[in-house]
Parts: sequence; C-alpha cells; structure tokens
Amino acid sequence: MPAVGITVGDNKREYPGNLTPFVTVTCVVAAMGGLIFGYDIGISGGVTSMPSFLRKFFPSVYRKQQDSITNKYCQYDSQTLTMFTSSLYLAALLASLVASIVTRKYGRKLSMLFGGLLFCAGAIINGFAKAVWMLILGRILLGFGIGFANQSVPLYLSEMAPYKYRGALNIGFQLSITAGILIANVLNYFFVKIHGGWGWRLSLGGAMVPALIITVGSLVLPDTPNSMIERGQHDEAREKLKRVRGVDDVDEEFNDLVAASEASKKVEHSWKNLLQRKYRPHVAMAVMIPFFQQLTGINVIMFYAPVLFNTIGFGNDAALMSAVITGIVNVVATMVSIYGVDKWGRRFLFLEGGCQMLICQIVVAACIGAKFGIDGNPGELPKWYAIVVVLFFCIYVAGFSWSWGPLGWLVPSEIFPLEIRSAAQSVTVSVNMLFTFIIAQVFLTMLCHLKFGIFLFFAFFVVLMSVFIYYFLPETKGIPIEEMGQVWTTHWFWSRFVTDEDYPKGGGYEMTKGGQGPKSV
Repeated sequence: MPAVGITVGDNKREYPGNLTPFVTVTCVVAAMGGLIFGYDIGISGGVTSMPSFLRKFFPSVYRKQQDSITNKYCQYDSQTLTMFTSSLYLAALLASLVASIVTRKYGRKLSMLFGGLLFCAGAIINGFAKAVWMLILGRILLGFGIGFANQSVPLYLSEMAPYKYRGALNIGFQLSITAGILIANVLNYFFVKIHGGWGWRLSLGGAMVPALIITVGSLVLPDTPNSMIERGQHDEAREKLKRVRGVDDVDEEFNDLVAASEASKKVEHSWKNLLQRKYRPHVAMAVMIPFFQQLTGINVIMFYAPVLFNTIGFGNDAALMSAVITGIVNVVATMVSIYGVDKWGRRFLFLEGGCQMLICQIVVAACIGAKFGIDGNPGELPKWYAIVVVLFFCIYVAGFSWSWGPLGWLVPSEIFPLEIRSAAQSVTVSVNMLFTFIIAQVFLTMLCHLKFGIFLFFAFFVVLMSVFIYYFLPETKGIPIEEMGQVWTTHWFWSRFVTDEDYPKGGGYEMTKGGQGPKSV
C-alpha cells in the first residue's frame, strides 16, 4: 500500500502525533523488561568469582583459584562452571521460538507476563539451591523468562513509540539492561562481604525483584494498537492510537496499520514466509546483527567481568569494584545513545562504536600480553597498570553501550514488516541467545588457550561487523515503522531482492551513496 501521511516542506511523509506522558510512562514500564536480562548478566560473573559459592558448587575451580602456582589464564577453566552460566541462553533460545506464537496470537503483554513469572520461578530455585542440578534448573527457567521478555519488549516499544522518538524510547530497553547489570554488580560487591559466605543466595534470589517488576508491569500496561488490530479489535485500537499519539487525527496512520495487518493475515506461515526473496534483507539483518553483537566480546566482559579482573591480578573485592565501575560507564553511555540515536542516526553510532571498541581491544591485548606473557604469571601488578586496564575496559564498554548494545535490539525490531515481525524477532533473539550460549560456554577455555590473544580474536570480528554495517545497513532514522520497506528498494545491494512492487513508494525516497540513508527527492 502506498505510504500516506502529512506532507511537510521537504516532501517527507509524517504521521501526526506527540510524545505524550501516557506513552512515555508506558514505554518506561515496558522497558523494565530489560532489567531481568541485565540483572542476570551482572549477577552471574560476580557470583562465580565468590569463593564461598565456588567452594560449595565448584570445588575444583576453588582449589585452582587458591593455588598461587596455577596459570592465571586457566584458573576458571571448568565446563561445569560455564554450563551454569550458559545454560540460561540455550533455554532463552528455545523459549523465544514459542514466544513468537504467543506474541502474535495473544499480544505482547502476555509474552511479558510469562517472561516475568518464569524468571521469578528460576530466581527462587537458585536462591535456595543445594546442588549444581538445582542451579542449572533455575538457570533454565531464568532463560525461558528472558526468551519471552526479549522477544516481546523490543516489539512493544517499537510499536508504541511515535516514529520520531522510536529510537530513544526503544533504547530504554537497553538502558534497563545496563541498569540491571549495574545493580547486580553493586549487590555482589556488598553481598560477598556477608559473614558466613551465604551472600551468593541473596544475589541469585534477588532476581525475583526485577521479575516482579515486569510481571506487575505486564498486567497494567495497555496493548499496542498494532497488536490489537492484528487480533481484530479495530475500534479499541483506534481509540488506543488516539490516546498514544495525543491527537484525534490518526486516520491515516490507523489505515496504514490496518492495511499492514490485512496483508499479514494473508500470510499463513510466517516462518516459511521469511524465505521469500523480498525478505532477504530483513533475514540478513535478523541474523547478522545479533551474531555480530555477541562477537564484539561484550557479554564476555559483562558476565565475566569480576572473573576477568580477578584473572588479571585484582583481588576479589577489587574485581567486583572494577565491575561496578564498568557498569556505571555502561549506564551513562546508554543515555548518550538515547540522546543521539534520533539525531545522529543508527549508522554513525554503529561505525563510531566499532572504531572505539577495536582500538581498546588492541590496547588491552597489548597490556595483558606485556605483563602476563604466555605463562600467565605476572608477579606483582603495579597500581598504574590496573588503572590503565580498567580505563580501556571502560572506554570499550562505552563504545559498545552507545552503539552495538542498544542498536542490536533497536534496528531489527524496527525494520520488520508486520506479517513477519514476530517470527523475525524470534530469529533475532534466537541467534543472539545461541551465540551468547556458545561464547559463554567456550570463553573460559578460549582464555586458557588463546590467553591475551582472546581480545584480538574479538577485534577481528569488530572489523568485519563495521564493514558489514558500512556497506549493507541503510539508515532507518526518522522513518515510520510501517513505511520501512522503502529503504530496501533504493539500497545499492538490497534493491536486487526488493522491488518497488513489494513496497510501493509514496514518500519519494532515494538512497544516498553507499547506503547511508534515505534522502527526499
């Protein structure tokens, strides 16, 4: 269907609407779904560096940690320990496939509710764990919760937000992930000091709090107009759209949403539909963006930060405090992204963040290689060395947090047409969780064998992903979500697969050189 809307001076189509207090509060509450993911990322690495936790569940790792002769690179190399961390992501992968059906047929809210309840159950089991099997079971339930939440929350935010503010409001999800990581790091720092060595129970059981926030939030949130139309509730959807946009003149946007929904209903098999030629760019982004997001090495830094800092010679307290510092940087840098994403565009942030991460990974590899060498025994580490390593870790985290972190969730959620949106978002979450699982499972073994070269391994992929973004991702800033098809029809590469017949142009877009973004003509 041709794009419709209000024509403004530069011939760019716009829908009327404001950033209302209602939609702001709604998006803030929904974005809290990221807390459960962030809290888990932050809590895992902190708990696995606590001596009392290791002594109870992973005694072989504890003995290596206490042995001063052990190669520092290899002290945490344990498949059972990494299975504790990574089992969650395998469960999230499986849950996201089921969540796609729930999200499409019953709405985004129900997926969020399931996510909160499952995460809460996993947190209770982990908090009372007596054996490793209870830890793994709890982690699997946590993973199911994350799979549902990560599938539904980014979609909810992209659909609820006015398109001019979609980037900033959607990044609220990433901001709550970073807030969850920071909160977890701070709690780990204080809980490890509890006498009796049971602080890890509070760390793991504390996941109930973010789980309850998203559970209660899902009960009070309204459903999105897109989702209501998809389920045939047209009158309610029109009224909801008026309230969300803060204006009565929503006919043109509403008609576009209805047309998109009608088109999507003609698609009987949304998963099979992904294989159609015209969806080639969407599937490519759904796979490559989360794939590259994990190969930045960020999750290695975030959920193994205390372990990593401990490995490079910091004591337990110092390691946890260093993780708190990187957590603070993570939150602040994500706020920079919220400010800039709808001003500077997605491509600029992707490319700048990639350059920043690449430089930091090379510097950190050089620093660790110079002190630890191949044998992993650095002797006494000077204070200036610790400061330099933490500084470059922080610059690296900042680069990720205003680029690949938030945009890795934002861009896939905003480019999918309604008829494949739930299925394609499931692909994004599944790929993300699959590679999070793989990297979490093999990282400590890779660290043991590659040593400081592990950072050069990730640096290589940062180069690849930056080249991919430069040539293949068009700019999506300021384009209504149901009009996004136009960016593919005029892209230098994707126009081979997507034609004007697939997405008839109504706004007069032409792709600038190199695919940097659309310009009005």
